[in-house]
Parts: sequence; C-alpha cells; structure tokens
Amino acid sequence: MSQERIVHLSARFPGDVVFEIVQGDITKEMVDAIVNPANSQLQHGGGLAAVIVQRGGEVIQQESDQWIREHGPVSHQEPAVTSGGALACRYIIHAVGPVWGSGDEDARLRQAVWGALWRADQLGVASLALPAISTGVFGFPKERAARIIYQTLSAYFNTVKTGLGYVALVLYTESDVTQFLNVWYRGK
Repeated sequence: MSQERIVHLSARFPGDVVFEIVQGDITKEMVDAIVNPANSQLQHGGGLAAVIVQRGGEVIQQESDQWIREHGPVSHQEPAVTSGGALACRYIIHAVGPVWGSGDEDARLRQAVWGALWRADQLGVASLALPAISTGVFGFPKERAARIIYQTLSAYFNTVKTGLGYVALVLYTESDVTQFLNVWYRGK
C-alpha cells in the first residue's frame, strides 16, 4: 500500500524558512536531503533506517561503513553524511538521537536536530526532510520529542543564517501527526 503525502501544517520560521508537518513516507520526499535517525555505528538494521537502506539500496550501508572506518562512531551533535543512493534526495544526513532511558535524552535530542540542520547548511542544501528522531525504536516519548524538535528548529533559525528554505517534519501515521500538531498548537 502506497503512503499518500498529506500536508497538515505550513508555517514559517525566521529567515523565511517554510516549515511543514507532513504525513507521508520520508523516502519519497522530493528534497535535497533527508535525515535518517541512526545509531552511532551506522548499522541500519531496524526501524526507519532499515527502510531507507531497503529503498535506497545497499550503497547507503556501504557508504555508512566507510564513514565509520574513516571517522569513527557518530556523535549526537555531528551527523554523518552519505549519498541518497536510489532515493530522490542527494544526501542522507545520519543523525544519532538518544535511546530513551540512556540519560540526558532531551539535550541529546536537541544536539541531534541542531546537528542535522547544521550539516544540511554545510552541504549547501535548500530543502530538508526529517523524521521525529528517536521516537520509533529508540522509544523517546513523542509529545516530549515534538516540543524539543520545535524549540530546536526555532532556536536554530533565530540564530543561524541558513541556506535552508524548506524543512518538512515527515511523520508516517495520523496518530503521530495528531500528537505533533497538538504540541504545535499549544505553543510548543
């Protein structure tokens, strides 16, 4: 069954950055880069990371392995980058979010989101799609993650001169969209 793309919210952040909350499949987004919620070793064996490799091709895992050989484990604040493989995007930014219960999760999620935006700017991309980092197999509570993701996006665009013109938060289920919209409308 194909996932239909539905835009549930369109807003603007400082710097005239268009922000959308989208229900859909991040692997089908027509953007310059997507964010993969990765683990520090870039082993894409489960969750969204596995889907990205399945749809984008084994080259993504091969490039991830090469990144690890050259740079070592990926930190929360400095994501890795690979090509998009067979996906429509040019790049995949592999952001390491926290595992719920590992300690200092809020700060680590902020670092992962900020790092993904920073890496996108380093790459010179104009459009980016990101998922709700850490809310899947890593177990981060969705409402809490929504608040942190929104606050981090706002802080980034209020302080950094960005080349990004479009950022989509892509969520797969209607339930996830509802939770994120509730936090957005309550004022983050």
